[in-house]
Amino acid sequence: MESIATVATDRPERYLKQLCAHLGRKVQADYTETQGLLTFAYGQCELAARPGSLVLSAAAPTADDLAKVEDVVGSHLVRFGERDELDVQWKAAEEN
Repeated sequence: MESIATVATDRPERYLKQLCAHLGRKVQADYTETQGLLTFAYGQCELAARPGSLVLSAAAPTADDLAKVEDVVGSHLVRFGERDELDVQWKAAEEN
């Protein structure tokens, strides 16, 4: 199961690094300035900094696990980007 969220932001690289550094304390996190991969026990999330947006691609074996990945990554990003009023809306990958 897969889902994607494209989050509009003027600072995608900053949020990519912040998410990976923070979550990397508890899960495997590999990242560069423009790409990231968070590996959870129940799924993963790829991050890509694009001009004007941060693209999140979540994947997990079950709907429940996918919801966990979406919740963890999405809630942290919203909290980090509260000042910028970031909005994370996940969509099934086949809808994009």
